[in-house]
Amino acid sequence: MSSPPETALPEAQVLEPARRHLPLVWIVPIIAALIGAWLVVHNILSEGPTLTLHFKDAEGIEPGKTKIRYKNVDIGEVKTVAVSKDRKQVLVSAQLVKGAQDYLVRDTRFWVVRPRIAAGTVSGLGTLLSGAYIGVDIGTSTEAQNDFVGLEIPPIVTADLPGREFILHGAEIGSLDVGAAVSFRRITVGQVIAYQLDRDGKGVTFKIFVNAPYDQYVTENTRFWHASGIDLSLDANGLKLETQSLVSLVEGGLAFQTPPDQPVGAPAAADATFALFANRDQAMQSPDSERRRFVVYFKDSLRGLSSGAPVDFHGIVAGEVRSVGIEYSASEGLFRFPVEIVIYPDRMRSHYVPGSVRPDTGDAANRVLVDRLVASGMRAQLKSGNLLTGQLFVALDFYPDAPRALVDWLHAPPVLPTINGGLAEIQDSLASILKKVDRIPLDQLSSELVASLKSLDKTLADTDHLVARIDSDIAPEARETLAQARRSMRAAQSTLEGDAPLAADLREALRQISRSAQAVGGLADYLERHPESLIRGKPADADAHAGEGRQP
Repeated sequence: MSSPPETALPEAQVLEPARRHLPLVWIVPIIAALIGAWLVVHNILSEGPTLTLHFKDAEGIEPGKTKIRYKNVDIGEVKTVAVSKDRKQVLVSAQLVKGAQDYLVRDTRFWVVRPRIAAGTVSGLGTLLSGAYIGVDIGTSTEAQNDFVGLEIPPIVTADLPGREFILHGAEIGSLDVGAAVSFRRITVGQVIAYQLDRDGKGVTFKIFVNAPYDQYVTENTRFWHASGIDLSLDANGLKLETQSLVSLVEGGLAFQTPPDQPVGAPAAADATFALFANRDQAMQSPDSERRRFVVYFKDSLRGLSSGAPVDFHGIVAGEVRSVGIEYSASEGLFRFPVEIVIYPDRMRSHYVPGSVRPDTGDAANRVLVDRLVASGMRAQLKSGNLLTGQLFVALDFYPDAPRALVDWLHAPPVLPTINGGLAEIQDSLASILKKVDRIPLDQLSSELVASLKSLDKTLADTDHLVARIDSDIAPEARETLAQARRSMRAAQSTLEGDAPLAADLREALRQISRSAQAVGGLADYLERHPESLIRGKPADADAHAGEGRQP
């Protein structure tokens, strides 16, 4: 069988593909796509950073309307507002302008600006028309952050305000609040910017800000105190009233100063901690580094004596009352009332005269000193500090006539001897007087007094009767006698007048008497010169001479 003839296969030819040209209709969409992509990239590049804020509520915040402002310049806008998953707060998403990434640092603060009345000031009134906005206080930290917890209360002090912050620890808040004034020599120099209760609940911690340049006056020795009231005291120097500014009286405030008897010291560092005293007197006192505890037992009533009452040493406040208690003495079968006092020797040393001898400060030396003082008559006594309020204080003074006593050093704390107070002595004196009054026979005295009053009444009646008789019987005769006396006087006056006959005769008689007296005087003179004439008689020539010398 023969094979079929082989057929020759044609050779393949390689043909080049025909070129396809893009239709003109596609050019426009491509250009549009390129422009859109450019716009997207440009928009992304021109957008600023985004952040999330946490607030308790979204009052006044509206997406797309509420602005974010720094120094009244819009730097961003709220985009969305949503409730958190735990429904305890509101999440506000916002976007800032390009270049604001540096604003988002760890200590940057955000808050909602709306009309507020706090600390005696009104803020945010402009938002009544423009609506609320979110304020910003840009921090100084270098740590970036995009999630923040918004403040419920606007900050009193912003980060760019010159000055320094300080921390104060006090026993209570008093009348202070955020924004309360801080004064230096009655000049407002700062504000209270925050406060919180201590974790142990035993005090309050305040954060204050003192504006520059006044912050330089806060030094290591500066003392702070509450200046939110009126300090009124009545002492031997009279009535003393101390106040701060009117704003402090109404809203509360603080004050600070360095004690006059201490050096100013170096300026305090920022965030330095200080103690906050209740008033200026406590702040200006020297620190009590040394304490001596004693116990005193009084027989007087302790009503009016409270913890904190002063302990007075001969007029100088040397300590205070720590506590007032009660205890039962089984050996004596009665109650005793211990009063624990604390003596601060530093307060006494501050009054020493320069150059004077000071006692040793050791325990043994102090014990010897106290024994010597007690042996000299030092005793503790209750005295009244204020007659109006009845407040008492413990006075240490010397009573040389006091019975001998010793300090009980075996007791802890040691027991100081006491003496009855002045009130007890007054009560004893009044009781003694009342006993003496009770022994007076008041019944007998009253009966005798009644009898004396009856006798006096009778005597007064007789006196009235006698006065009536005098008026009716004696008085007319007395008036007649006086009339006769007046007539006699007038007659005598008329008789003694110059032109009356009796007066002329009287003058003539007086002239005769005068001549007779002259004659007698001449005779006496002659007899004095010629006493022999009493025997021999008068000679003749004497008569001639006498005739010659006789007056015609």
